[in-house]
Amino acid sequence: MAETTLRLEIRGRVQGVGYRAALVDQARRLDLRGWVRNRRDGSVEAMVAGPPDAVQHLLDWSRRGPPAAIVHSVDSFAAEGRFNSFEQWPTY
Repeated sequence: MAETTLRLEIRGRVQGVGYRAALVDQARRLDLRGWVRNRRDGSVEAMVAGPPDAVQHLLDWSRRGPPAAIVHSVDSFAAEGRFNSFEQWPTY
């Protein structure tokens, strides 16, 4: 089965509300690989790789986020990369 890899840029009230930790939980639950990190501009960035339906499910979730988040926009871009697990990275 083909695999999908996307880079996500998530904007809104997405820092300081548990967004990264919740995204890691969702990604691991869906058996996805990649990473997520805060960006200095206040956004959250993620790379997500796995089966297309699981990646789509995480993309849909990312538009809502955890209860304390207010997501204004999620941009997704086709990407490439190989990942062994799903990790939370330091702010970039």
